[in-house]
Amino acid sequence: MPDPNPPGVFVKELPSGVRTITGASTSVPAFLGYTKASANDPRDASPTPFTDAERAVPQKIGSWREFAARYSIEGIAKDLADATDPATIHTLQRCLPLAEAVHGFFANGGSTCYVVGFTSPQSAVSPEALKGNADARTGLAALASVPEVTMVAVPSLWDMTADVSSEKEVPAPDDAAGVSRMAEVVKHCTEQRNRLAILDPPPGLPPGQAGAFADTLASPDSDDAAFTALYYPWITVRGVDAVERTVPPCGHMAGVWARTDAERGVFKAPANQNLRGALKLQTLVTDDEHGELNAKGVNCLRAFPDRGLLVWGARTRSTTRDWRYLNVRRLVSYLSDSIRQSSTWAVFEPNDERLWATLRHSVTSFLTDQWRQGALVGRTPDEAFYVICDDTNNTPETMDDGKVICDIGVAPVRPAEFVHFTITQIAGQPGEATKAT
Repeated sequence: MPDPNPPGVFVKELPSGVRTITGASTSVPAFLGYTKASANDPRDASPTPFTDAERAVPQKIGSWREFAARYSIEGIAKDLADATDPATIHTLQRCLPLAEAVHGFFANGGSTCYVVGFTSPQSAVSPEALKGNADARTGLAALASVPEVTMVAVPSLWDMTADVSSEKEVPAPDDAAGVSRMAEVVKHCTEQRNRLAILDPPPGLPPGQAGAFADTLASPDSDDAAFTALYYPWITVRGVDAVERTVPPCGHMAGVWARTDAERGVFKAPANQNLRGALKLQTLVTDDEHGELNAKGVNCLRAFPDRGLLVWGARTRSTTRDWRYLNVRRLVSYLSDSIRQSSTWAVFEPNDERLWATLRHSVTSFLTDQWRQGALVGRTPDEAFYVICDDTNNTPETMDDGKVICDIGVAPVRPAEFVHFTITQIAGQPGEATKAT
C-alpha cells in the first residue's frame, strides 16, 4: 500500500518512561482569626465581599487588595472610627489582627494564603470550635483537605480566650486558655506532617516571663515541639487603618518564610532577614536574655543599629538533634511531600524490578537536584543521601502484602547559628631602623 504522506521528514515522539518528581509547595500559610460579619458590608466592592458562610471555610487569597475587599477592611476601619461604645470598639478591634497578619504576609514577600474566619468576634472561641469540623469545613479540620498549606498561624488566638465586655479596658487574655488553643494548632500540624505552627506568646511579656511561658507548652522532647515555631516579641505596625497598633508577628514571619523560600530555598534558615512593615518591637531583648530564650526554642526579633529589625532565630521548640532547626524540619517535610505527591503513579503498577528501578531513578534524580542547590551536605551525592528500593527491602512477604518499600536517607544542611572567630595578637618584630640604633 503506498504511503499517503508527501515526501519529507517526519518525527514521531515516544514517551521516555522516565518519572520526574516535582517540588511541593512550601510557602502557603493558613490564617485563622476573627472577621466581621458580612450583614452590613458594602456590596459595590470588587471583588464582592464574602458572606458569613464563605468566611467560615478556607478561602484562597492572592493579594492584600483581594483580602481587603473580600473581608470588608475599609468598612471595619470606618465603623471603628465612628464607634463610641467600648464593647463595639473592642469587637471591631478584634477583627484587625487577622488583617494585619495577612497584610504583613504579603508585605514580606508572600504570594498566596488561605483564610479561615470566625464571624463572632465578641465571643471567645473554644478549643473545640478552633479545631472545627471536617464535614462542615470549619476551623483547623477544614485545612486537612488543603494539602498545599505548609504554615498555620492564628493571629487572633489571644483574643479568642475571652469574651468582649462593656468595660473600657480590653479583656485580658487567659494564658491557660491560650495554651489549650495552641495545643490544637500544634496537634493539627503534627498530624498533617507537612506544615508548621507559627505561634506567638501573650502580648506584653518581659523576656523572663516569655521563657516561662515557653515552658508551659508541649515538652521539647515531644513530636509536637518539632512542628512548633515560637516568635517573640510582638511588633508595632502602622496599621491597615493608618492607626499604629501592636500585633503578633506570626503573619510577618510567614511572609519572611515565603520570601526566604523564593530567594534561597526551603533549606535556608528563615533568619537574619529584615522584618518589613514593622515600626518597632514591643520589647527590646538583650544578648543575655536572648541566649536564655534561644535555649528554650524561642526565636527573637531584634533591633540592630543601621540594620533595622531582624529575625534573629531559626529554631523549632524541639531539643532533639534531628529537629532543632526550622529549615531542617521544613526541608524534610518538603522532600517527603514532594516524593509522595509525585509517586502516586506507582500505585497498582506491577511490583517488580522495573518498578523499583523507576522509583530509584526518580527519587535519586530529585535528591541530586536538591544536593546541587545546596540543600544537602556532602562532597558527592553518595555522601548526601541514599535510596534503597530493591530485593533487599522488598521481600516476598512485603510483595504479598502489596507493598513497595523505598528507604531514603538524607543529610540536611544546618545553619551556622554560632560563628566563632579566634583572634590572636602577634608580637611585632623590631624594624631595621630600630636594630641599627
